[in-house]
Amino acid sequence: MSENLIRIGNCSGFYGDKLSAAKEMVEGGPLDVLTGDYLAELTMAILYSQKIKKGPKAGYVGTFLKQLTEIADTCAKKNIKIVTNAGGLNPESMTEEAQKILEGLGLDLKIAYITGDDLLPKIDSLVNEGEKFINLDTQEPFSNQNMTTLSANAYLGCWGIKKALDEGADIVICPRVTDAAVVMGPAAWKFNWQPDQYDQLAGALAAGHIIECGAQATGGNYSFFKEVPSFRNIGYPIAEIKEDGSFYITKHPNTGGLVSAGTVTAQLLYEISSPKYLNPDVAAHFDKLSIEEIAENKVYVANHFGSPPPNTLKVCMNNAGGFKNTMELIITGLDIEEKAKIFTDELVESLGGEEHYDDISIQLIRTDKPDAQTNEEAMATLKISVKSQDPVLAGRLFSAKVVELGLANYPGWTVQSDINSGSPFIEYWPTSIQRQRVQEIVHINGKSFKIEQAQHEPEQNIEADDFEVMTIDGDLCEIQLGRIYGTRSGDKGGCANLGVWAKDMESFNYLYSYLTVDKFKELLPDMAQYHIERFHLPNILSLNFLIRGILGNGVSSNDRRDGQAKSLGEYLGSKTIDCPKHIVQKYHANS
Repeated sequence: MSENLIRIGNCSGFYGDKLSAAKEMVEGGPLDVLTGDYLAELTMAILYSQKIKKGPKAGYVGTFLKQLTEIADTCAKKNIKIVTNAGGLNPESMTEEAQKILEGLGLDLKIAYITGDDLLPKIDSLVNEGEKFINLDTQEPFSNQNMTTLSANAYLGCWGIKKALDEGADIVICPRVTDAAVVMGPAAWKFNWQPDQYDQLAGALAAGHIIECGAQATGGNYSFFKEVPSFRNIGYPIAEIKEDGSFYITKHPNTGGLVSAGTVTAQLLYEISSPKYLNPDVAAHFDKLSIEEIAENKVYVANHFGSPPPNTLKVCMNNAGGFKNTMELIITGLDIEEKAKIFTDELVESLGGEEHYDDISIQLIRTDKPDAQTNEEAMATLKISVKSQDPVLAGRLFSAKVVELGLANYPGWTVQSDINSGSPFIEYWPTSIQRQRVQEIVHINGKSFKIEQAQHEPEQNIEADDFEVMTIDGDLCEIQLGRIYGTRSGDKGGCANLGVWAKDMESFNYLYSYLTVDKFKELLPDMAQYHIERFHLPNILSLNFLIRGILGNGVSSNDRRDGQAKSLGEYLGSKTIDCPKHIVQKYHANS
């Protein structure tokens, strides 16, 4: 380990990420800490289902144990620490299984695990003590919702991880900590940062946010994918964090992918709302950051600025929402909309009317082409979804009524989806809790250590740096937005974010003036019904749009084809805009 920096590599961005990435990371080059991020709101729901099916000892990410078997010996020889949130809903049970693996390999490594995030057993008592658990998206009080809560986990910060490493842990198994905490904790341990060193913590938070999604920072899901030399054996990201909190983003040599100012910017914009990025340990102000490409596959991020965090911790609740079912039908050829109306009118009537269901969603997806050259090109999709607390209504009854109309409705009737009995769905309830009501505990070597909540000054309103918008003149021409500007989108509970960035200041100035909320809605007319906020990050030549309510109640509750809004950025990128000719020619010389 270098005296002036700590090398932290991440091998996983989600539950199901590349299994061999852990082995490739610890064997591919120098590393001080290996992290793995496996959790999302939906993952917590999946782990809950796992516990129901397999018993109280389940509820963790089992694939991590397979990775541990492959890397434990190498990590022991190279003194590489491992920090992961794979513990999920049951870090203690995972620790027991990890210990068996180490014993089987003849390795004497210390494992620590962390608890304290699980609020489910004390929800009722917390409510009685005054916690409102207001929904952060809708502002609805928890008392108004009439659903069974399946899981409730506070997002813990980095100090438990630091304590575990201070106590000599080689492996730290975490529950629901923030995604960036697995990076912030090792950095705080290496440099012995204190809770009031906000600037340093803000830098580590930015580093953690960049690498938390694995290969998304090294060319994966990148708008300008043609710039990526190769997607074969794509390298996973490494953050080299300095004592002052500034850091480098890179990857191991001889790997595919790309680390550039663009890939780092794209990931910084991923799943954020305002430029003030909140965390249990610090509020990081992303509109202050600077990004500099200093070498091939190496980017330097500095000007990190932090302020006190809120006095609350975010809480992820997953509630049983009821039952849902979806059927997809093919409509072909002429008069697509009229055929769809004939079918849906008759279906709703046969179901007894919309009032019999909690929700009926009807989407006509127009993928058909005029004068199609193949049968498939003449097809559109009619997607009908229903929700109900009654599994029969949402199940076989709905499916049967769809099928009954097969020979009695529009010409060319074809069902595309399987006939099924529906399934339960889960609704996400983002909320918060007073931080003093959460007791984080570190367990190691038969000892337990309570982590005291740090005392912070009140949150600060930090004004954005002055930015003078330049008027960009010149003749205009039409071009698709994604030919000039990069985009990256994702889910924020029931909301979605869509970040847009430019490659130079002139292009950003035009973007700033052109892409207003009104223009955004004009380009994406299906977004017009939603409340949209625009945020500015001129330091990294970026805008961020927060689209409220587009994903309903999050997790598995919405009926969109892209239920996590991953494709919204590419949708915007496909839209034709007016752009000054000289800017277009800068990136497209033949235009």
